[in-house]
Order: sequence, then structure tokens, then C-alpha cells
Amino acid sequence: MLSIKKYAAIDIGSNAVRLLITNIVLQKEEKPKYKKSALIRVPIRLGADAFISGTISEENTQRMIDAMKAFRLLMDVHGVEKYKACATSAMRDATNGQDLIERIKKESQINIEIIDGKTEAKIIASTDLSQLIEGHKSYLYVDVGGGSTEFTVFSKKKIVASKSFKMGTVRLLNKEVDKKPTWKEIKAWIEKHTKDLKKVVLIGSGGNINKIFKMSGQKVDKPLSYIYMNAHYQFLKNMSYDDRISELGLNPDRADVIIPATKIYLSAMKWSGARKIYVPKIGLSDGIIKSLYNGTLEA
Repeated sequence: MLSIKKYAAIDIGSNAVRLLITNIVLQKEEKPKYKKSALIRVPIRLGADAFISGTISEENTQRMIDAMKAFRLLMDVHGVEKYKACATSAMRDATNGQDLIERIKKESQINIEIIDGKTEAKIIASTDLSQLIEGHKSYLYVDVGGGSTEFTVFSKKKIVASKSFKMGTVRLLNKEVDKKPTWKEIKAWIEKHTKDLKKVVLIGSGGNINKIFKMSGQKVDKPLSYIYMNAHYQFLKNMSYDDRISELGLNPDRADVIIPATKIYLSAMKWSGARKIYVPKIGLSDGIIKSLYNGTLEA
């Protein structure tokens, strides 16, 4: 007998806010199948406020409230049974982040939980990441966000080390990262935890690497090479912001952050010695849905 559950995840990032609605198809003696029903992305760049002034502006506060009201209505229309809303780096850093959460709860009836970098990495790891990791290989998982980047080293299907750094695309754009020390810290951390591993492979996560992969035209489940990533980085850098929008069709809030994001992935490949990067379709929203169903997150 077939049954379908409908769950939703709200991912409140530093560059954008997303609502993912998923159908969970259940059949006897079969693993649950997760089918995307709807995905809505709203470019509210909370990090531009939080990382510069330390607070979320009244303008973006109202945009957030309006977005959550819309998400609430969409979840009701879709018949969502359970949902979870998680906020990451920008809301963590904003001094008025908790106040905004209370206003959203009052006006939209949506409860938001602020999570730290380790919890974020753990939720993402609950996706199909384990299916990609082969027992005899070593991997460096890199999730680039607007406010932070999470790194996890896997070897023999076990986590060797994991760390979150306050370096994200929005921070870099707004020069809110003390560049040299942070880059040096990341380089030292990656080299320390990968130096004894052979043929490390990168796994990339985040909206920017997904866009790069889509632009490459590469087949699903096939990796991008270091040579391609380097050439693509130079190609993007040599285009103006306007041309990246008009000629490449990038959204305005993607056309600027894609360059610092590419640099982070490229640097991670260089420092770990990785020659390939796989780009599975996984992210915080997917992890929230699966964690909700598995009972490791409370709705």
C-alpha cells in the first residue's frame, strides 16, 4: 500500500531564504522516496546587514516577515504535515536576530530555530552524502554559504575532522573577513587533515557550486575537474557583473557571490590535492526534510 507524507523545510541563509516542500513516498518494504514538490527562493541578503552593522535592518525585517507569511500560506495550501525552519550565520550574528524570530512567530505562526555550524553540517550529512562516499576513498566535503563555510574530512566512511569557518561569500563581498589570517587558517586546517590521505576527492555543496555544475553541462554523477574549475573561475572574474547577468543569465544576487564561492572551492581543491569535485544535489533543506522524517529533528 502506497502512502504520501508532505514535509517542508525553511532554510534562512545569509544570501537567500528558501522553502522546500517534499513528498515522501512510502511503500511497504521499500526505502522512502523523496520527491521535490515545490522550491521557492527569495533573495533577502540578511548577511549584508548582519556582517556590516551587526543588526538586521527594518527593511529586511519586514521582507522576512512578508516572506514567512507567504511560506505559511504555501505550506497550508500544499497540505504540509510537518515543517522545520532553521536560520544560520546571519541570524546567529545579528544582535536583533532573536527579536526578529519573535516577531515572525507572532505575525506568521512560523517557529525558527537558530543553528550553529556543526549542527548545520550534521543535518546536511543526513542526506544522501553517505551513498556517495566509497569505503576505500577519502573525501573533503565543502559547504559554502553566505556567512560561513563548513569543511568535513571523510576517510574509510568515517569522519576524520569537521570545522566551520566564518568565511562566506557575503562576508567576503563586504570585506568582513580578515582575509589573510582566515585563508591561512583554512589552508593549515585542510593540509593538516588531508596530508596522510591519498587521492582526496572534493564534494561540493551550496547554491553556487550547483549553478557552476549546471552551467558546465556535465552529466549527473560526473565530477568537475580542477582544470575546469580554475578555467571557469578566470572566465567569471574577467566578466563584468552586468555581463554575468545578461550573458550568463545569473540572478543578480548570484552574479556577485559566485566568484568568491568558486575561489573557496578551488582553494580547497588545491590545498587538499583534489583533482575532482562531485556536486550532488544536497543541501540544508534536503537534510532538514530527511532529519524530520527520521526523527532526529523536532518539527
